[in-house]
Amino acid sequence: MAFAALDPVDPLNLEALFTDEERAVRDTVRQYLDDKVEPHIAEWFESGELPALPELAREFGKMGLLGMHLEGYGCAGMSARAYGIACRELEATDSGLRSFVSVQGSLAMFAIHRFGSEEQKQEWLPRMAAGEAIGCFGLTEPDHGSDPSSMTTRARRDGDDWVLDGRKMWITNGSVAAVAVVWAQTEDGVRGFVVPTDTPGFSAPLIKHKMSLRASVTSELVLDGVRLPASAQLPEARGVGAPLTCLNEARYGIVWGVTGAARSAWQAAREYALQREQFGKPIAAFQLTQQKLVDMALELHKATLTALHLSALKDSPAGVHPAQISFGKLNNVREAIEICRTARTILGANGISLEYPVIRHANNLESVLTYEGTTEMHTLALGQALTGHAAFR
Repeated sequence: MAFAALDPVDPLNLEALFTDEERAVRDTVRQYLDDKVEPHIAEWFESGELPALPELAREFGKMGLLGMHLEGYGCAGMSARAYGIACRELEATDSGLRSFVSVQGSLAMFAIHRFGSEEQKQEWLPRMAAGEAIGCFGLTEPDHGSDPSSMTTRARRDGDDWVLDGRKMWITNGSVAAVAVVWAQTEDGVRGFVVPTDTPGFSAPLIKHKMSLRASVTSELVLDGVRLPASAQLPEARGVGAPLTCLNEARYGIVWGVTGAARSAWQAAREYALQREQFGKPIAAFQLTQQKLVDMALELHKATLTALHLSALKDSPAGVHPAQISFGKLNNVREAIEICRTARTILGANGISLEYPVIRHANNLESVLTYEGTTEMHTLALGQALTGHAAFR
């Protein structure tokens, strides 16, 4: 039997598993990013800004990418796998783009969709789905990252109102958001609040001097006596489990997204190895380079298989277990970083140049490695699931 040549980008032919609708999502997102973002993303990364964000938000809204796996309120209501495929294409261009979509849809919008009142949903979700209102998610604090139950931001009752005081740190979209979902301690435990960012006492100074996720808006949230009506509380959000449920939604997008960054780095390394000549032939013809390319392809496709399986679980009636999300996040980010680092070695000195995407992806993934659950925390979550013993304390 004669076989067709393998597609070097998809040697296992995994994309044959996609439906026509999922291929349309892939192609639409990829084409838009290739045309409108790829020519500029290295410059934005170097300058440490994302000047096109308002336009990008509206365009992503038109494509149905914002809250795309949510039902109603202007959301696309698509499958978890379609959302994952979109995340992969976004992160293949830059992790900052996937972070924006992830925070908008899987954190801020999901929190309102899952835990909000009907009034809150009607007020915010249609505008957020259209990209007309940007949201952020205020959980992490300067001294409380992996242990959000110890947060010091407080919400206290004052008559019928709530008054919020505290600080949040490393908040994507914070400085450009129209609404912030803020988590705070109350007399009854952790609660969530929908905070319009023009409320007196709220500010979101930009965090500068980052060496990772530079083409992304990262901010501190400052809440000094922010007074909100009783209706600002998310009525169905009780306890720290509510924000952690939101984080699981975002982590699922990471499982897919990082395979895009890894794919981009691997393709850059392969193309470079085929063109770069040393000792009279392309470096792709040398055994050690081929070993690197093969090992990178193996890990990339195992990571993609993990993402595909988790998407099937997430789309099933039983759903996906949080520990299974930890499995995917831990494995896929770790392997994506290693793929980028190996790709850098194939490019040699050119690997540190922004003329190629490799070092940008590698730097970005250093943030993805620790946000929304560090390697240590996901390891311990899996350890507890596998042994029945909690080792967090």
